[in-house]
Amino acid sequence: MVGEANPVPGGGTGKSRITLEAVERRSWLALGAATAAAFLVVVDVSVVNVAFPSIQQSLEASNAALSWIVSGYSITVGSFLLLSGRLADRQGRRRMFNVGLGVFAVGSLLCGVAPQVEVLIAARVVQAIGGSLIMPSSLAMVLPEFPVSRRSAAIGMWGAMGALGAAFGPSIGALLINGLGWRWIFYINLPIAALVLLASNRLVRESRDETAQGRLDVVGVPVGTLALALIMVAIVQGEGWGYGDVRVVAFAVVGVVLLPVVIWRSRSHANPLLDLTLFRFRSFSVGTASFGFYALGFVPGFLMSSLLLQDLWGLSVLEAGLGLTPGPIMATLLSVPTGRLADRWGHRWLVTAGVVLCALAYLVLLVGASESSAYFSVFLPANLILGTGVGLSIATFISAAMSDIPPPRFAIANATVRTVQQVCFALGIAVVIALFSTGPAGDMLGGFQRAWIWVIASFAVSAVLFAIGFPSGTAARRTR
Repeated sequence: MVGEANPVPGGGTGKSRITLEAVERRSWLALGAATAAAFLVVVDVSVVNVAFPSIQQSLEASNAALSWIVSGYSITVGSFLLLSGRLADRQGRRRMFNVGLGVFAVGSLLCGVAPQVEVLIAARVVQAIGGSLIMPSSLAMVLPEFPVSRRSAAIGMWGAMGALGAAFGPSIGALLINGLGWRWIFYINLPIAALVLLASNRLVRESRDETAQGRLDVVGVPVGTLALALIMVAIVQGEGWGYGDVRVVAFAVVGVVLLPVVIWRSRSHANPLLDLTLFRFRSFSVGTASFGFYALGFVPGFLMSSLLLQDLWGLSVLEAGLGLTPGPIMATLLSVPTGRLADRWGHRWLVTAGVVLCALAYLVLLVGASESSAYFSVFLPANLILGTGVGLSIATFISAAMSDIPPPRFAIANATVRTVQQVCFALGIAVVIALFSTGPAGDMLGGFQRAWIWVIASFAVSAVLFAIGFPSGTAARRTR
């Protein structure tokens, strides 16, 4: 009969298959827009460190002021993630993603035109507010487009773009600074943000928690945000101010004292800042806790690798950036296929194997590194092992923690995991810097070894916790 769709193998019709393929293609294109934003945020974070010498010379900034360019960003993101996740689920994920992109672009423009370092610090805070809106909503707005059996692969692609940004951020930054000046590391964000904004409006459907009613907790939200901000300030500024400084102690004490208030409000209020019901899912509670220990070693280890190449072995910033690149490239290549394997086999042993490999990479450095440069014989093998471990673990951690979470709470779940990640990143960096600085003067290698022991121990705890506590099987099987 004319107009009748032709049967296709495996059931259904040719027309239905074409429709299904079109929907799936649109879902992956929408994910591409979300991952482009993640790439933008990660690159922006990594290139700023490369620009420090140029910024210091151009704006006549002190070292203390320069530290706030990074610290202000980290503190703001860590403080606002939970609120951003709540807003995304309630107000619309695409809507908050677009708002975040707009704020991030405005912050980037203000950074580019900043006439003095104080303005640059304030502009970085604006950028961070945008980044805190982008991070939870970028993934949450596209995950509903994928069935449970494909979500780990989708998160793997999202994570791969983050790894790609970490891999090429320093090199991109160095090229822009050498060719056009440091301000262009911020100006370049504007056309990228505009393209991502157009793509998200065209490709991504709006989604939100349709059951959300009533106002957010007007006590718990500001108290919780303040508590996180105070704790982040104490951790991030502890090295610069001194951990015995009255400001550090006061911020830490007040922040910790406020946390029980947040938990109490979260238990008693219908719309709290922190959704405690998420922790009823074993996959979420174990995945988040294990990821926290992983974060205690991840960024601190990367920081130590950069210092090893530059401060101990004497490589230039560009040489160090290129020298660090093979590991993140390996992680990028593995993230998507690892997500597919997690959808098929489950997360438990993939993540555990990845974290063990991360620990092994730093064990290679601990045993093999010396004061003499040994990039090809020691660092490169360790870097490739680390890249393999990161490719198996970091994006898979996110998909594991969110594997059993219902779609209406995707954004707040992602924001909760990311908040733990940000706090542990900052805490881990503070610990390794303290360990690195402790010891006899001139014993730089000893400082690296103490820091690597911390990193290895953090990964070991993470691997054991995940292997023992995370549920077996796939997310799709657990939902049956």
